[in-house]
Amino acid sequence: MTESTDKGRYDFNRIEPKWQDHWLNNRTFKTPNPNESGDKPKYYILDMFPYPSGAGLHVGHPEGYTASDIVSRYKRMRGFNVLHPMGWDAFGLPAEQYAVQTGTHPAVTTQKNIDNMRRQIQSLGFSYDWDREVNTTDVGYVKWTQWIFLKMFNSWFDEAQQKARPIDQLPIPDGLSDTEKEAYINNHRLAYEHEAPVNWCPALGTVLANEEVIGGVSERGGHPVVRKPMRQWMLRITQFAERLLDGLDGLDWSDSIKKLQSDWIGKSIGAEVDFKIDGGTGFQPVNHGQDGRATDIIRVFTTRPDTLFGATYMVMSPEHPLVDTITTDEHKAAVEAYKEMASKKSDLDRTDLTKDKTGQFTGGYAINPVNSEKIPIWISDYVLISYGTGAIMSVPAHDERDFEFATKFDLPIIQVVEPDNAARASSSCKHGQDGRATCFTGDGTAINSGEFTGLKTPEFKEKIAAWLAENNFGEKAVNYKLRDWLFSRQRYWGEPFPILHTEDGRVIALDESELPLELPALEDYKPSESGEPPLAKATDWVNVTLADGTKARRETNTMPQWAGSCWYYLRYMDPKNDVAAVDFEKQKYWLPIDLYIGGAEHAVLHLLYSRFWHKLLHDLGFVSTQEPYQKLINQGMILGSDNQKMSKSRGNVINPDDVVSEYGADSMRLYEMFMGPLEATKPWSMQGVEGVYRFLQRAWRAIINPETGDLLDCIQKTDPDEPTERILHQTIKKVTEDIEGFAFNTAISQMMIFVNHISKLEIRPKAAMEKFVLILSPLAPHLCEELWQRLGHTDSLAYAEWPAFEADKAKEKEIELAIQIKGKTKDKITIAADATEETTQQMALASKKVQAALDGKKAKKIIVIKSRLVNIVA
Repeated sequence: MTESTDKGRYDFNRIEPKWQDHWLNNRTFKTPNPNESGDKPKYYILDMFPYPSGAGLHVGHPEGYTASDIVSRYKRMRGFNVLHPMGWDAFGLPAEQYAVQTGTHPAVTTQKNIDNMRRQIQSLGFSYDWDREVNTTDVGYVKWTQWIFLKMFNSWFDEAQQKARPIDQLPIPDGLSDTEKEAYINNHRLAYEHEAPVNWCPALGTVLANEEVIGGVSERGGHPVVRKPMRQWMLRITQFAERLLDGLDGLDWSDSIKKLQSDWIGKSIGAEVDFKIDGGTGFQPVNHGQDGRATDIIRVFTTRPDTLFGATYMVMSPEHPLVDTITTDEHKAAVEAYKEMASKKSDLDRTDLTKDKTGQFTGGYAINPVNSEKIPIWISDYVLISYGTGAIMSVPAHDERDFEFATKFDLPIIQVVEPDNAARASSSCKHGQDGRATCFTGDGTAINSGEFTGLKTPEFKEKIAAWLAENNFGEKAVNYKLRDWLFSRQRYWGEPFPILHTEDGRVIALDESELPLELPALEDYKPSESGEPPLAKATDWVNVTLADGTKARRETNTMPQWAGSCWYYLRYMDPKNDVAAVDFEKQKYWLPIDLYIGGAEHAVLHLLYSRFWHKLLHDLGFVSTQEPYQKLINQGMILGSDNQKMSKSRGNVINPDDVVSEYGADSMRLYEMFMGPLEATKPWSMQGVEGVYRFLQRAWRAIINPETGDLLDCIQKTDPDEPTERILHQTIKKVTEDIEGFAFNTAISQMMIFVNHISKLEIRPKAAMEKFVLILSPLAPHLCEELWQRLGHTDSLAYAEWPAFEADKAKEKEIELAIQIKGKTKDKITIAADATEETTQQMALASKKVQAALDGKKAKKIIVIKSRLVNIVA
């Protein structure tokens, strides 16, 4: 190839690094602070930042980044001050496991992975403001994560005001000793310690979330997992449950994502009911517990207090604190065996509705408060200590789980709700083996319910709740499936808690001036099978002496990976601030986030946790909005070419480096958006990449002489003809509306139509080509920057004005319509685009071919489908 020919070809290997260097060196996408942006409106677009994995990116990861980058570039050209940042969610278990296996410090591995992923991301031309890059492991970031934890620790939730308040504003009852006062305060802190049953994996040496346990083994590595009580830090997210639910209403999120969050919170309205334990089995109650409730009482929560007369047995969680007390000697061995078996299952396994019900009778009995009937107490793993009160009343005639359990263990089934009609009974009943309807779960009329017999279900619920309260047997209650957030990990690679434990059992928080508390240097990161965290090995760091001579130990658990990702969006606004997590005026300017794009796998936990932290910071006056993320979009998954999820084990992973090397970054960006709707799941195809690459070549050759690299001679300063002007305005209109609606695939299709049209013209108006380059640039920025420069512009197009379309010029002047008789096309006619229906009918009938097909018959009906066809019924 000659030098001149090489200069003229579309050489992405030269063009793309050139413009990436230009953007970086000139800090093209540096975001002005609020006082520097003039009167521009703001637009904050955020990506869910990645975990810096050693495997780097595969082609599925940049899909969301590409969509957000297109919108960011578009909004800049529309005159917005755009904040579009990137960072790294860099703490977590994978780096620590790699450190254990190789002896490489996780900080070294993490930094290496970050450098590689940053290179990959920059190679795709994303317009991030790299001056705002954050890393959750940086000590300057850890400081403020710890600071937020201290705000949790030093706050309580005011039920009356429904907001968090500083702990020094907590009303404390009179007459308490210093020890009692400290205990009272600690029991109200939003961050507190608790002995909680957890999923413990000895092989990984850490607690796992329920979602990380499948079939009793760890999702990572398939190691055995057991349930065991451990001292943990907890956050009172349950106090915010109602606000987390209510806040969903004003968010521009999909209904499916809102439902996932709503279901996870799991609000239930019902009643709490007290069942007295029968003393006839040898049970010896203590007078009162610490909360003032008698310890010979089992409290249950039910959404159907109207079925109390049908409660024929009780089921307690195997972990319930009263199980050992009520179990008779005869059943102790069987109960212990069952408890051991249940400890090996995760909460998800235990509540699987399809599994066979298991259980064990304790030998104990309770008294049903509404009829004084003695009912047996069982334990079963389908009841969780973490939900409700850890015990349920079982009404097998009106609850499917209870029905299956009662059927299996031959327990009484008493119907207390009668369906109002046979149709309802048929659709809502579960049938026993004898074919009779024995489990009706709907509303109806009370039967076999004493003085309440004959009441409709809603009225019965209200009256029985009032009766329970009047007789001190319970009260109306609201319950949530959401549990307090277990916030401890037995890992090294996480944020240290700024907490000290004194020898006399006190818990002392570090002063904010003592932050950050850095991780100690540690060579042995391996956790112990007992659950002792790795930090316990750093004895010089752990053991401290306070100013008054008191000996204390630092907290040796670390925070979960979720901690850093809860608030990173705030730090992007003010990443170099060393006196505040974020300047108040800056967050006031940037919040709420206008667009958040990320995977649906984070639809519940990350978003819920992050919203929780945001509400705390709002209550304490550090942020000005109730919610962080106004609009949320979840991009779909990109599958391998075999239609399977990309994974190393399947051998179907596509490295973006390979795609960029062969076809260029612009081709990869364009293809990921052309595959289909952003939210859809789509299989990868290298043939598809090649197809959009050919389109970009055609766009290049429509402007550039492939021999010389100069503009084509046909690019002239002339006005476009009417068809060219029309298709140009149609294209600007379509691309503008599609970017606003995230329909990038159809925007690309329209630009292909434009290139096909313009390539046939002998004279190509320079102004029209410039406008085309501008609207293509958010999707293929490297190519378009180069074309823009060769069209004679010296500045980057990143802030060029977005072309406007004129609706009148975008209208078709004439359209072609097919004329059908009996579903078969007989002719085509060309008419004015604004022709009336009557005119269209007349022109269709005037067609010689139509007249011949009718053969003298009169048209009975003429149907005009606008812009498409005329259907004649003869």
